[in-house]
Amino acid sequence: MRRACARPGCSEPATATLSYGYASATVWLEPLTPEGHPMTHDLCDRHAARTVAPRGWELVDERAPVRLAPPLAS
Repeated sequence: MRRACARPGCSEPATATLSYGYASATVWLEPLTPEGHPMTHDLCDRHAARTVAPRGWELVDERAPVRLAPPLAS
């Protein structure tokens, strides 16, 4: 069974896991973890890409960079 994005109203499949480190003021975005956990949030590509850290916090994105296809020659 696939996991869905945790954002209300979104039914897209989750591709990333969001977690917070309060002591270090860090937000982590990681590839989707094998199992869900009550202290993390699963997000789809769209919502993960729009994630920003609260003011004064650091966002650490550990997902693989997206590789765009080279433009087609005309």
